[in-house]
Amino acid sequence: MADLTDEKPTAGMRLRKFADKIAVEAEPGLTAAQLMLTNHDLKPVEPARRQWGPWNFVGFWVADSFNINTWMISSSMIVNGLSWWQSWLCVWIGYAIAACFICATGRIGAMYHIGFPVVSRSSFGIWGSLWPVFNRAAMACVWYGVQAYIGGHCVYIMIRSIWTSWDRETIPNTFPEDSGTTTADFASFFIFWLCSLPAIWFPVHQIRHLFTVKAYFVPAAGIAFLIWAVVRAGGVGPIVRQPSRLEGSELAWEFVKGVMSSIANFATLIVNDPDFSRFAAKPKDAFWSQLFTIPIGFAVTSFIGIIVSSSSTIIYGGDPIWDPLSLLERFIDDGGSAQRFGVFVIATAFSLAQLGTNIAANSVSAGTDMTALLPRYINIRRGGYICAAIGLAMCPYNLLTTNNKFTTYLSAYSVFLSSIAGVMCSDYYLVRKGYLEVKELYDGRKSGPYYFTMGFNWRAYAAYIGGIIINVVGFAHAVGTPGIPIGAVYVYNLNFFGGFIVSSVMYWGLSKLFPVPAVSETWMEVGDEIEDLRVAYNASGDSQEEGDGLGYNEKGDDRKMV
Repeated sequence: MADLTDEKPTAGMRLRKFADKIAVEAEPGLTAAQLMLTNHDLKPVEPARRQWGPWNFVGFWVADSFNINTWMISSSMIVNGLSWWQSWLCVWIGYAIAACFICATGRIGAMYHIGFPVVSRSSFGIWGSLWPVFNRAAMACVWYGVQAYIGGHCVYIMIRSIWTSWDRETIPNTFPEDSGTTTADFASFFIFWLCSLPAIWFPVHQIRHLFTVKAYFVPAAGIAFLIWAVVRAGGVGPIVRQPSRLEGSELAWEFVKGVMSSIANFATLIVNDPDFSRFAAKPKDAFWSQLFTIPIGFAVTSFIGIIVSSSSTIIYGGDPIWDPLSLLERFIDDGGSAQRFGVFVIATAFSLAQLGTNIAANSVSAGTDMTALLPRYINIRRGGYICAAIGLAMCPYNLLTTNNKFTTYLSAYSVFLSSIAGVMCSDYYLVRKGYLEVKELYDGRKSGPYYFTMGFNWRAYAAYIGGIIINVVGFAHAVGTPGIPIGAVYVYNLNFFGGFIVSSVMYWGLSKLFPVPAVSETWMEVGDEIEDLRVAYNASGDSQEEGDGLGYNEKGDDRKMV
């Protein structure tokens, strides 16, 4: 009789052994379906990791507001005809509204300590949530590469301020002329990308320290840049004295577009704010701190950008230089070592700003989303590194060439995330009235209240598509399609509101006509009352057979909280 212990391992056995070896941490007792729904990073955050207080959120948003995109947020509005104070007012209004949306979605994470991929399961379904999650992850990977390339420009200026010979005009270029980059620019991009990798390693509840450092250093450098530019110009420049070039309805619509562009710039962060707010020590820690810091931080940064760019018209003449990095490059050539040192410090601050923004808006978001797509093998750290690898491999400089409209597509496409936010908020605030059965959000059984139809909630998808349809014609105009009716363009000018309102109202109406399970008749947030954070079916010690012990009465598809 053969000794089975001497049997050589087959390829299948070796593959299974390797798969088990690379599997990420998960609690014991999970079924095969649950292993596709949870791991340590997807579970509700336990009290030990709830380390974000209100000042951490203040530092997070102050740090996030100081980046290249925010610096230039008012430039497009002024170029399109608004005066400086009108464009600045657009920033105040737009980001104040965005802060309200942030607080609305962040409340869910702060109360139940779950991230966006898990929150979306209550509205889109256990398996239906994968499409919104994939949608957000794909955008985060692309934007990671784009923002990293902008960060590479900061590194280019840092190096050139030390060695003026580091010049794209003199260093031999091995890239084609139409590639959108040069050897010097690509080397700088790769240095920034490489130096960003260590920041991805740290858990989300610990990277708050990065934003704290950034919140002190970067605004100070931005204010120093403002003072430097104004002193060199001997005044604030002609832009602040320039009146609006528009009037009547044309002025009104341009003002509306300015407000909406500020909100649309926040579309991705509105959707995934629960990824950060779930680490709040208390729900209120993620409310007032975000509500006030966001409009103030972004308005101050935009104001600095306006004044510095206005000063550039006096210093160099001609049109204003809206890109602060281009202005810093001009400063390098104007003075001696002291001026180059100043440029180095400010460019370092902008580089740190880009790093923090990329981690907050893209790396953590993509990592969390990828965790939900393949939870048995991907955690936030691994997902963040996958995001970084994709950002490098996609060659983002090809997307930033002057004749490439891809970034226009991305900016316009982000507003369609409004329909995802609309469904999520409608589900939580209007349909469920704050009540979620957290353990069931990790339940892959057909009897689970969030399984709906084959794991998909058709009501959410109908509302999601409805929110897209109202904007899709105007979206075609935004990306350059001719012959679009003016009415569709006006509707698209209200893009985020249109998608959010249509999707939220449709979801609420469909849920009234076709009731969903596990809802409350009165307002009932029970997140902080949950002490058992285990999600295995038998984790509580009782049998909990299918359909039993779920906390609601079952009546077909109309299960409501007792």
